[in-house]
Amino acid sequence: MKHEITDFDPAEYLENDEMIAGYLSDALETQDPAFISDAIGVVARAKGMKLVAEDAGVSRESLYRALSASGNPEFGTVLKVLASLNIKLIAQPGGLTPDDRIL
Repeated sequence: MKHEITDFDPAEYLENDEMIAGYLSDALETQDPAFISDAIGVVARAKGMKLVAEDAGVSRESLYRALSASGNPEFGTVLKVLASLNIKLIAQPGGLTPDDRIL
């Protein structure tokens, strides 16, 4: 019996803001810049790359390049993209879970 192997695209499974936040949190925990950049790109594709690029004030093509695993986006671009995705970065001391934060 032959099994067909298909490509997995995580963008197809990011259906709401909570799933997106969890996906990006997991990516950030890796501390791998290429993986994080690619994960932001996956989320941008899930939301619609053209819309995200317009909201961030960059071209769609340059956003695809910057948010690939081999891209190296400027931090300002990352912040604009995250803002357009309605995602905010939160700093917390290492070793604490989000539930342990002091607000």
